Amino acid sequence: MIEELVTAGVALASVGTVYAMAAARVVKQYERGVVLRLGKLRSGVRGPGFTMIVPFVDRLQKVNMQIVTMPVPGQDGITRDNVTVRVDAVIYFKVVSAADAIIQVEDYRFAVSQMAQTSLRSIIGKSELDDLLSNREKLNQGLELMIDSPAVEWGVSIDRVEIKDVSLPETMKRSMARQAEADRERRARVINADAELQASKKLAEAAGVMSEQPAALQLRLLQTVVAVAAEKNSTLVLPFPVELLRFLERAQQPAQQAAPPAPQTQQPPAQPQPSLPEAQQRPIQPQELSAQAQQLLAQWQQSMQEQLPPVETPLDPDLGGSKSGQD
Repeated sequence: MIEELVTAGVALASVGTVYAMAAARVVKQYERGVVLRLGKLRSGVRGPGFTMIVPFVDRLQKVNMQIVTMPVPGQDGITRDNVTVRVDAVIYFKVVSAADAIIQVEDYRFAVSQMAQTSLRSIIGKSELDDLLSNREKLNQGLELMIDSPAVEWGVSIDRVEIKDVSLPETMKRSMARQAEADRERRARVINADAELQASKKLAEAAGVMSEQPAALQLRLLQTVVAVAAEKNSTLVLPFPVELLRFLERAQQPAQQAAPPAPQTQQPPAQPQPSLPEAQQRPIQPQELSAQAQQLLAQWQQSMQEQLPPVETPLDPDLGGSKSGQD
C-alpha cells in the first residue's frame, strides 16, 4: 500500500514537473508576449520575465520591441523630369503594440518592406532629379509619412527613412559633369571680371594721383626697373610711357611752327649743280611776312648764295683755236 502511494506520488510529481515545464515561459526584456487561448486573444500582454501559460490550451507569441533596421531594395523609376534613376533606401521602425502586430497583419516585417518599396517608387515619380540629389531631407520626411500612415494600424511606428543611394545612367553623369564644369568656368570668369573692374578702379585712382605730380610717373618707372633688375636677368626691357612720347610730340609742334627751317650745308659736288630750292625760284611777297620773318628769310638767302660756287663760262675750243692761229 505504501509502495503504491509512493509510486502515485512520484507519478504526480513527474506530471506536475512536466506540466510546469510545459507551462513555464521566459520573456526577455526587449520582448512582449501575446497569449492566444484556444485561438482567442487574451487581454493582457505578458511583460518581460517569467510567466506561465496553460499547456496545450494557450499559445504564447513573442514580439521583438527593438528598433529594426531594414534595407529597402533598389527601385528603378522615372522622375518627373523624365530621368531614369535607381534609388536605394533604409528604413528604421519598431513595434509599439504587440497585439496589433500579431492580430492585424500576418507578417509585419514583410508588410513594412513592401510598403517601403511602393512608397519609394511613388516618391521617385513625384520628384525631380535635383530634389533626389540635393533635397533629400524633404523627400525622407514625405517617404516617412507615406509609410507611417498604414503602419500605425499594424502597431508599427516608423522611426525614420533615409534615401541611401541614387544611381544615374552614365550619359546623365557625363552631362551633369559638363554642366558643373561650365558653371565653375562661368563663376571663374565672373570673378576675373570683377577683379579686373576693381583693379581698373584702383589704377584710375593711381593715375589721378600721378597726374598731380609728373615726377611720380618717372619714380614708378624706376621702381619697375629695380624690380626687373632684381631677378638677375641678362636682358632688361625698359618700358617707355606713351604719355611721355605724346608730351614730347606736343612740345615739338610749337617749336617747328615758330622756328624757320635750318640752312643746309652743301659741299661742291662733282656732278652738275642741282637747281635751286623752290623757295629761291618762287618770288616771295614781303607783305605776306612780318618784319622778323623777312629778316630771317633774307639772312638765309644770303647764306645760301655764299655757299654756292661761282658759275664759270667755258671757252669755246673753236674760238680758242682761231685766236691762236691769228696770233
